[in-house]
Amino acid sequence: MRNVHCRTIPVPADRVGDLLDRLATVDDALWPSPAWVAMRLDRPLGVGARGGHGPIRYEVVAHDPGRRVRFAFDPRVGIDGWHEARVEDVDANQCRLVHEIRATARGAMVLLWPTVVRRLHDALVEDLLDNAEVATTGPVAHPAVWSRSVRVLHALTERTATQVRAPSVPPLLAVRLAQDGREVTGIDLFDAMSISRPPHVTSDPDTWHAAIFGRPPTWVASLLRLRNQLVDLVGIERGSTETFSPTHVSDDEVVVAADASHLDFRASVWVQAERVVVTTASWAHNRRGRAYLGVVRRVHPVVIRSMLRRAAADLSRSTPTAGHRELARQAARTAAPVT
Repeated sequence: MRNVHCRTIPVPADRVGDLLDRLATVDDALWPSPAWVAMRLDRPLGVGARGGHGPIRYEVVAHDPGRRVRFAFDPRVGIDGWHEARVEDVDANQCRLVHEIRATARGAMVLLWPTVVRRLHDALVEDLLDNAEVATTGPVAHPAVWSRSVRVLHALTERTATQVRAPSVPPLLAVRLAQDGREVTGIDLFDAMSISRPPHVTSDPDTWHAAIFGRPPTWVASLLRLRNQLVDLVGIERGSTETFSPTHVSDDEVVVAADASHLDFRASVWVQAERVVVTTASWAHNRRGRAYLGVVRRVHPVVIRSMLRRAAADLSRSTPTAGHRELARQAARTAAPVT
């Protein structure tokens, strides 16, 4: 099989080559994480480095700094061959970023490649090309758009949001809980989910809050509508969009607080240096509240994980973010003048 994606970018080749050499580093502005599982290598980018993204494993077999990096697939993946990213000159002021696969599928991958893997691969690479354009020029002329099938497959396969074990209480949420006279040990539902935040994705907690609660996945929105129809039967108030409005805001955290007759609800969106954490705390007032939480606690982790993944995907693919604009400004300051 041969699969090729390319994008012509109106900047000199060395500008894009610099992005290529930062793959899998803390300064990686090219790989489309956190929308997609991050690329990880066991050492700095260079021949012999091994790693991959998710279940797709590979080894660097060629690296021409600023120009090309080629990865050979691990045989256990079920693909024999290689994939590479390279930068080609078009003229002095523009270049072409190319990603190419040349390989042969075997075993289960013979079926998985055309039905699942290729669709996800194509979407990931187009997001990567968007990142290259944003990081070097600011806007994207024609940003990639995921198809419905890609959204479904992404939701089923990409495990980018994880549950935090023994979560700590975020600072602003701790203040609110203290005002409520609540200790974590007395809270009926307390958990946290996190997702990685690369440097090029915004650190503004308001933006993350709006992305998480303002535009949930379709199935979550449908579930909330169904919830509002069913709670009338047991005498519980309906929720609304105002339920998730911010009540406390700091430089790195947004807290949502909502009280009802059956329970009180608190949520925190805490943006850290490398991660975004959504922490939820809720306590029941009566039997209706306890029964309600008994149902909610079973689906709550799946809902929050899905909302985080959707928000991360949207923000990492939005153009331009503050981080992308800063990268573009830095690149413009260091670029040689065009004469």
